[in-house]
This record gives sequence, C-alpha cells and structure tokens, in this order.
Amino acid sequence: FLNVTPELVRDDPRILTFGLGLGAGVGLVIGLYAGLGGLAGAINVLADRWRRTVLAAVGWVVAFALMQPVVTQVLRGIQEELRIWTRPLSDLLYGVSGALSFPGIAAVAVVGICCQLLASRRRPGPVRKRIERLPDRSRRMVRVAVLVGVLFVVGLLPQVIGPFLSEVLNIAGIFLLMALGLNIVVGFAGLLDLGYVAFFAVGAYTTALLTSPQSSVGVGWVFWLAVPFVVLAAAAAGLLVGTPVLRMRGDYLAIVTLGFGEIARLLFLSDWLKPTFGGAQGIIQVGDLALGPVEVDTPQAFFYAIFVFVLLAAYATYALQDSRIGRAWMAMREDEAVAEAMGVDIVAAKLSAFIVGAVLAGFGGALFATKIGSVFPHSFNVIVSITVLVVIIVGGMGSVPGVVLGTLVLVGLPELLREFEEYRFLIYGALLVYMMLRRPEGFVPSKQRAEELHEDEVAQDAWLRAEPD
Repeated sequence: FLNVTPELVRDDPRILTFGLGLGAGVGLVIGLYAGLGGLAGAINVLADRWRRTVLAAVGWVVAFALMQPVVTQVLRGIQEELRIWTRPLSDLLYGVSGALSFPGIAAVAVVGICCQLLASRRRPGPVRKRIERLPDRSRRMVRVAVLVGVLFVVGLLPQVIGPFLSEVLNIAGIFLLMALGLNIVVGFAGLLDLGYVAFFAVGAYTTALLTSPQSSVGVGWVFWLAVPFVVLAAAAAGLLVGTPVLRMRGDYLAIVTLGFGEIARLLFLSDWLKPTFGGAQGIIQVGDLALGPVEVDTPQAFFYAIFVFVLLAAYATYALQDSRIGRAWMAMREDEAVAEAMGVDIVAAKLSAFIVGAVLAGFGGALFATKIGSVFPHSFNVIVSITVLVVIIVGGMGSVPGVVLGTLVLVGLPELLREFEEYRFLIYGALLVYMMLRRPEGFVPSKQRAEELHEDEVAQDAWLRAEPD
C-alpha cells in the first residue's frame, strides 16, 4: 500500500481490494478490520501483565518484519566473521521470499513473550546496587570484565554489520557528538539554544579550510593538525554567541540563538565571504582522516574514529556533571536568581556552557567534513538544531544513556527505514506530543531530572499517605 499511486489504481482498480472483485474485496476489507477490532478488544480485557506480553510479542514481530535487511546482514556478518553457521536461522525467519515467514513469526513471538515475562518478573534489585555491595576486588573485576566485553563487541561490530549499517552508525555518531554538547547547554545549564548548528558549521568549515588544498587557505594539513584550531574556532564562536545573551532566558534566548544560527548559515552562503568560504559552491577535497600511514577511508574504519570521539565526549560530560561547574550549571537551570544569590558566577557558568557545547559540536562538524569530503552551507539548516534538540528531549535531558538512545531512535532508525522518509517529521511530532504528555523526563532520564519533573506528584502521594483514614 505504501507504493500505491493514482496511476496504478487507474490501470487496475482491483489493487485496492487485494486483486478480488468489488464485492469480495470490500467484504474482505470489512472482515479484516472487524477481526482486528475484535482482537484489540480481546487484548484489552486481558490482565495487565498478559496484555503487555501480547503487545510485546506483536512489537517484536513488527520490528523483525521492518528490519529484515538489518537482521539478514547481521546474521550474514556473524557467519562470515565468527564462523557461526546462521543460514538455517535466516531461512527460518525470512524463507526464500525475504518476507517474515509464518514459522519466523511464531519464533519471534515466542522470544518476545519470553523476554517480556523475564523483564516483568520481580527482580532482587538494580544491578548497579548489587555491584556496589560487592567487595572492592570483586567490583573491580566486574568492571574490567564489562569493559573488556564492550570493547570486544565494539571491535567486531563494524565487521559484522557491514559497510551500510556502519555508515548509518557513523551518521548517528556525529549527531550523538552534537547531542552530548547540546545536552550540556540545555540539559545541564537550562539554556535553550536553537542555533546550535552554527557551532557545527564552524567546526566543519575550519576543518575544510585547513585540510583542503582547494580552499582559500590552501595549506592542506592533515586532520590532526587542524583539530586544535577547530577547538579554538568553536570556543571563540561559543564565546561570541554567549556574550550577548547573558541576561536572556527562555523564549528570548531561543529566538536570539536561532537568529545566530541563521546568520552563520547566510554568512557562509554569501557572496561577500565567497573568496574565503566558497559561497554556494562550498569547499571540496577535504582531507581524509588518517592514523600515520593508515587511511581511514571505509565506513567500518571511520566507525572506530567516531567511537573514540564519542567516548571522550561522554567521559567529559560525566566529569563535568560531578564537578563544581556542573553543579553550578544545574543550580542555574533550576533558578538563576537563587543560584546567583548563593554565590554562583552566572556569567562564567553561562559562557562555559556555551563554550563546552560549541567545542563538542565543532568536533562533530570536523568529523562530518572529513567523512563527506566536502562542505556546503545547505548542510547547516536550522532543522539540524531542531533534530538534535528533539533527540535530547526524547532521550532524556541531562542523561548520557538517554541521549545515546534518542540518537539511535531518531537518527539511526530513520536511515534504516527509508520507505517512511516522507513521514519522518510527522513521526517526530507525534513522538514529541506523546513524550510531553506521558514521559516529559524522556525515555532514560537522569534521576535528578525525573525527581524534579515529578516533584508535585511525589509530594501529593506523600500527603495522601500521611492522611488518616
């Protein structure tokens, strides 16, 4: 039905009735919808636990049906790299036609039911708390084992999933770098920045100017020599944007930063600066990323470079969150006047948030320019800023795991489901409405943020429990 066009309907009207006549087709459609309605009603009268189980099984089946190319590629990669025979499993799931077969539907549904039942059973407690109760030696051994396992999986992942899926993860990784930076500005400091794409553009153009022999600078440096200048240019841009908005908050700050983002794009596009930035023609032949004599010129190899930058950004985020400046950011986010009265230097806190966020976005722009091999001003529209902001809202403000999940769902998944490309922003809008109504803290929120958003509910529950019968 996704590929039905008016021309196809005009040529063969029976396409709308599954190839049957008008009467039989209409009867089949009505019966199909009546059956689905009855099934939905039957699910609704089930107990909560079993209703969740049935819905989980349906979700698993739909996911495996939509992600057939991904599952097939992963199974093929496991067979080629790990020498594990996965062909029978692939044939069971998708058969010869490539669509999810009836045995595959049954197998996936059973796995989904088992996973849901395991997830819903009463657990002895969070894994983190159980690990913290272990002796020091055992706790260190567990952490080392987890780290080794993660590195092993990351090392094999690009080879298993192939070049296409590695490219999807590379795009998601670049957006993740930007999201981690904007998470500091919005999630920690509470500064709504809608012009964040300007810092992304600064990092990309700085890299292009210094590494491309066709640029106006024409020095043709390697990527690693350009990185310090990317940091300096991004920090200067963050200072330039942050200084005029020191006394602004909320809607006014969002409008001003949105203006800065559009000003940056128009300057890169303008004929006035065309001798420097190339105007609409941009800058081409951006230098490749290399480690000594080894050229990082494949999606699988580029994945490792992006992973290292993301790992450093995540570590910096955690370190800043627990530092003095991180606590100042969060105090300023809650109440700027009270934070200033308690001795927080608001000017330094705001400028530092803008600078750190700009540097992380600059890294993302540098990797983007190197991966694409060219830079054009049309790549830096305001929709990039909106997408990164949506990632943070959906994933969870102030939460690094939430930002990672939001990036994979809102950036990686649409790249895999290209047939729904026309509906991307419709899905984004519906997801935002759902999140604001049901989970304003995000899918994986930080504990402090979740408590702040549900403070009234917690107080009301405590008051009700304190009331005498």
